Formats: sequence, structure tokens, C-alpha cells
Amino acid sequence: MARFTSLEQRIDDVAGRLLERAPAHGLRAGLVEFLVFGLKQAWACVFGALMLVVILAARLWYPDDALLARNDALVIAAVAIQIFMVLARLETGRELLVILAFHVVGTGMELFKTSVGSWSYASGGVLHIGPVPLYTGFMYAAVGSYMCRVYRLFDLRFSRYPRIWLTVVAAVAIYVNFFTHHYAYDFRYVLLVFVAVLWGRTWMHFRVFRRTLRMPLLVAFLLVALFIWFAENIGTFAGAWVYPNQEHGWELVSIAKLLSWFLLMIISVVMVTLAYPPRPPGGGEGAEPVSREVAG
Repeated sequence: MARFTSLEQRIDDVAGRLLERAPAHGLRAGLVEFLVFGLKQAWACVFGALMLVVILAARLWYPDDALLARNDALVIAAVAIQIFMVLARLETGRELLVILAFHVVGTGMELFKTSVGSWSYASGGVLHIGPVPLYTGFMYAAVGSYMCRVYRLFDLRFSRYPRIWLTVVAAVAIYVNFFTHHYAYDFRYVLLVFVAVLWGRTWMHFRVFRRTLRMPLLVAFLLVALFIWFAENIGTFAGAWVYPNQEHGWELVSIAKLLSWFLLMIISVVMVTLAYPPRPPGGGEGAEPVSREVAG
């Protein structure tokens, strides 16, 4: 699998020439690695970042009495972002299929969750399914885009990765529980233990610039879930959707939602690994025989 699209390869070539004289050891070398890590993460988040910008802009500047409803404008903007990502060679065809799967899975959850009052959207416009504006699918697609892009940009490898069929069982059970816990016992803590046992021994190896580092995969799940929680606070502040406790004024999203996002990360990871099977460390492009631990 190619690590970069054609555009990303050109960007990487330019960056490589700029950094070719960067020191290989010492404090400055560490700083370069840190900056490259941050830039790659930002590049991986480009879809989600553009969506957040559009949502905030609609909240701050879009007129309430505009002929085109705000929700419809957000849908059109989201479609434009997706088209831009494809035409600019920022996403591959396979990634687009994964992102479409995120649309389907996310929209199904949205339809159910809004029907039971877990959260709600402002009314208006014609581009919606029931109470769910169609731009909501693109918010799940933003997660899928990030997962696919970070997989390529950091040349992710995994040691002691669990059997794929077991991870599929975990993902399906988590997805089903998001629905059934409204009517029966909530198994999220049981599922959390299952996830911890399943991925507890798995390490993620990722290449930044010159070095390949590693961290426990569960820590990576938690960090991404925390990032999504921050983005969720921005989204609710911008009025993209509201929780019941925010109907009379915005307040910080409960930190308890972090567990939901952590479990949703499992579904996301499994969907991506079905398209991009996990690869072991070493023996591939950019691999390095010795890894340094980041955490754990």
C-alpha cells in the first residue's frame, strides 16, 4: 500500500529536502520530530478541521433569514469538502469507500439516538432524513478520513494485534449496545473490559520522520477519543447539535461521554482494518528495526 497520495508525495519530497540537514540526535532532533508529528496529525485531520471551520462559521456569520437554510448550507459545504478531498488527491478510492461506510453506520445511529432524545438538531431545510440533517454523516466521515489518513501518513504497524474476527465481534457488540442499552442492560463496562483484554498487549508502531516510535494501542485509542471529545464541545458550542442539558444554554459536554467515544473508536478502527489489514512492524517501507516507547 502506498504511504502517500500523489499530492502528499510531492509535499513529502519538499519537506524531506527542507529537513535533510536536520540533526539526527540531541534536543534539536527531538524538536524536529515533535514538529513533524504535529504537522502530520494536522494534515490527517484536514477533513474534520474543515468541517469544524464550516460549522463555526455558520454559527457566527450565517444569517438566520437566509433563503437557503443553515442545515442545507452545511450539507452543501460538506459535500464540497468531500469533492475537494478527492479531486485534490488527498484521499484514495479505497479510503472513500471506507468513509461511505462511516456515513451509513453513523446515520443509522443518528436516526435512532435522536428518536430516543439522546441529542437533537435544529430544524429547517430539506436535506435531512427525519430529524437528522444530512451533514451529520460527514461528521462520522471526518473520523473515518482521519483514521485512514493517519494509517498512511505514519506508516502504522502493529505488534500482537488480535485476530480480526474477534475485533469484528467486539465492534458489532459495541454498535448493538449503543441501541439496546436504552431498553435493556447497558453492557458498556463489560465491553470495555473485553476491549482491554483484546487489545491490551497490542503496540502501535508509527514512523514520524527518521524514527519509528511505539505506544500501547489502548493509549492511542484514548488520545483520539479525547481529541474527538474536544471537537464535540466545539460542535455543540456552535449549535451543530445539542444534548438535553444544553437546551437552555451551552455547557461543557460531560466527560462521561469520553467512554462512548472510546468505544466508538473501536468500531472505527475495525472498519478501517477491514480495508487496510494491520501490518506487523519491520520489513516494509520506512520500517526501522528498533522502536522507542512513547508511553506504557
